Amino acid sequence: MRRRDVISLLGAAAVAAAWPRAAPAQQTLRRVGILLPAATDDAVFGARVAAFLAAMAPLGWTIGRNVTIDTRWATANVAEIRRHAAELAALAPDVIVAHGAPAIGPLLQVTRTIPVVFPVVADPVAAGYVESLARPGGNATGFMAFEYSLGGKWLELLKQIAPGLTRIAVIRDASLTSGTGQFGAIQSAAPGFRVELRAIGVGDAGEIERGITAFAQSSNGGLIMPASAAATRHRDLIITLAARHKLPALYFDRPFVVAGGLVSYGADQIDQYRRAAGYVDRILKGEKPADLPVQAPNKYEIVINLKTAKALGLDMPEAVLARADEVIE
Repeated sequence: MRRRDVISLLGAAAVAAAWPRAAPAQQTLRRVGILLPAATDDAVFGARVAAFLAAMAPLGWTIGRNVTIDTRWATANVAEIRRHAAELAALAPDVIVAHGAPAIGPLLQVTRTIPVVFPVVADPVAAGYVESLARPGGNATGFMAFEYSLGGKWLELLKQIAPGLTRIAVIRDASLTSGTGQFGAIQSAAPGFRVELRAIGVGDAGEIERGITAFAQSSNGGLIMPASAAATRHRDLIITLAARHKLPALYFDRPFVVAGGLVSYGADQIDQYRRAAGYVDRILKGEKPADLPVQAPNKYEIVINLKTAKALGLDMPEAVLARADEVIE
């Protein structure tokens, strides 16, 4: 059950339909593009877009009266993302909202003039999307997915839940600067918790399965799943392998736990999309992305799946339950 109010998992179309639609007026119709590395039936992204649209309404933006929304569901296919990025940029919207490196990278390859707001991205400076967090300097700004110090907190939480762990496999994308940074943060904390770390790549499904299966041959192991597009793409496989091999696993995002994972600890991405609406509003009213600082998450959430804990033979500590924002029975 939810321990705080959250937006229901409405699709973006449903929210848009609920917006008041005024008769045509003598106002300039502004155009907002949204580029998503997801399919149209993705409920997780549907909820995020719904949160964005809901946050735009109180700021004075009404679909059909003073704003139009052009959402591109580009799937996770790289070629499709590039195609949709180019098509969206060709429409010359006033601002584009783009989720994560898979969408932002291709978008910034086709435009360095259209303002871009990212609700979620790992390390925008290292990726070259902005010059600095305080002064982005270009046409992009937005919100970070995490701070690297979170890596140590992931390790701490997993050890609280499963104190007997002595080995942790970190499933990371080594091609990403953020993947190296997250692994480094966990590595720095590991001696204090007396655990041995191993890195497992996420290049493809075969690499993931071979890595987890080999790791699980020895006892007292657990998994940590840092943020990456590859992790999201292989979410169901990773959850299945963790359950098959009885590995307590901590994930960076709530949808992993909803799908059957043990626990997640990460930024509240619904909140990130609400905050992105504020930046879109400011840009539509004349401010420049170059002057709007990239911000860290305001809210982190812990989500626990008690059914999964029971299947793993784990008794969830009361101290952990007390900290949880959501407990799935």
